[in-house]
Amino acid sequence: MKSLEELKKIREKAKENLRLREAAEGTQIQVSMGTCGIAAGARDVMMALMDELAKRQRTDVVVTQTGCAGLCDKEPVITVKLTGESDVVYGDLNAERAREIVANHIVNGQIVSNYVLQVKEG
Repeated sequence: MKSLEELKKIREKAKENLRLREAAEGTQIQVSMGTCGIAAGARDVMMALMDELAKRQRTDVVVTQTGCAGLCDKEPVITVKLTGESDVVYGDLNAERAREIVANHIVNGQIVSNYVLQVKEG
């Protein structure tokens, strides 16, 4: 760290990342972070989701973590919850696929069928 201004920028970025992880109404992305999910790369998926949302300035989307989804052979797994729509569970993810889901499902409202494990009617 070379200056107070640099420290302030780091602080603001950390605050924004924390805000993205707090539960709220509206669009949510839940990342399964059980032991098997973490071992399969769920942390990289979560970081890619938060980075892509930040790049697109989507402050209306909340990213949270959950425990094991019971889909160990399909980890990393995320669930996209859009208000008024069915929940979509995606699996076999990596950072690139997570970014694709943000671009297509979150931004454009189109489910990325290649990675869908389940659609939960609700």
